[in-house]
Amino acid sequence: MTLLASAPRLTATPVKTRHGAGFWMIAAAFLIAMAFSTVPTPLYPLYVARDGFSTFTVTVVFAVYAVGVVISLLLAGHVSDWVGRKKILIPALGLELAAAALFLAGTTLPVLLAARFLTGLGVGMITATATAYLHELHAAHRPGASRQRFEVVSTAANTGGLGAGSLVAGLLASFVHTPLRTPYVVFAVLLVVAMVAVALTPETVLERPVKPAYRPQRITAERAVAGYLAAGFAAFAVFGLFTSVAPGFVAGTLHHPSRALAGGLVFAVFGAAAVAQALTGRLTASAKLTLGLVGQGAGVLILLAGMYLTSLPVFVAGGVIAGIGAGTLFKTAVGTVTALAAPERRGESLAGLFLIGYLGLTAPVIGLGLATQAFTALAAMTGFVVLMLALLGGVVVLTRRAA
Repeated sequence: MTLLASAPRLTATPVKTRHGAGFWMIAAAFLIAMAFSTVPTPLYPLYVARDGFSTFTVTVVFAVYAVGVVISLLLAGHVSDWVGRKKILIPALGLELAAAALFLAGTTLPVLLAARFLTGLGVGMITATATAYLHELHAAHRPGASRQRFEVVSTAANTGGLGAGSLVAGLLASFVHTPLRTPYVVFAVLLVVAMVAVALTPETVLERPVKPAYRPQRITAERAVAGYLAAGFAAFAVFGLFTSVAPGFVAGTLHHPSRALAGGLVFAVFGAAAVAQALTGRLTASAKLTLGLVGQGAGVLILLAGMYLTSLPVFVAGGVIAGIGAGTLFKTAVGTVTALAAPERRGESLAGLFLIGYLGLTAPVIGLGLATQAFTALAAMTGFVVLMLALLGGVVVLTRRAA
């Protein structure tokens, strides 16, 4: 890794073993932070039953989270490039801890909206910062080594965490007497552990004596990365589907109200994404892109077929296949953007990718929620699938032009 005078620099005389341990501690903290963001997913039907929320209200609660992520990425996702990674990660985890306290304080709609917004602010600060941190810790621990370990671990912590949070929350909600409290208590403890882990990890960025003038995040839109930004948008649209309204579809359209099943479904989708990311390391970028496009396209079509057939196995199979495709697409996007970014702008470039991704997490799902107000769930889902196929076609066009 080339180090420029103005670039983020590794601390003097680093101890490789400390950076090696720090790599895994940051990966664990990243996973915990992302897992917390999906704890409410299998619990939404409980909120609906308890407080009478509609599917659209659930969509609004989810959208507030995504708005928090986007605002945070715009304002703070790139700041760690000049103030240091730890100075962003620890406050971000603190925001998630505050969100857990709000979830424990009550179940009314204003409290849920505030908690989800704080969660979004924390996640927006964490995603790009933790990804850049892992890259630098990996480079310090294994100078000159392949980026494969970094790519697998960073994307698996991200997507694997999203699945783990829903699974743990769904299981707890099925077997404890306080399903809307216990999951948040468990994750509040884990978030404190994550904050300690970050505090013990060596910093990889020396704070600049003269900081650049502050400006909000810019989105890199060069031809070389435009297709991969679109791929991130498409991949996160599938992730957004399963972290918002998909459990409601399973409970309503498919008539399976189990909370453990809802959490297990989300875990299966994100677990498939994480496994695909781990197993595709040796493929070329072109091969990974093709696998991602085909997998996500086929998966959403099978998912739709499961709803038309009222078949849970078909629906789950479609979700798993779509997860494989989305996970592979997202890994390809992260690897490409990281490789093309200058060291002094790595956090900024990744923040731009995640910003586009979280816009993909938000806009299509809001559209889906609005569509359920005017049409049946089947009709709304059909429109969502058509949109996904059009997005994937756009990725093909943009990446071919870049090539």
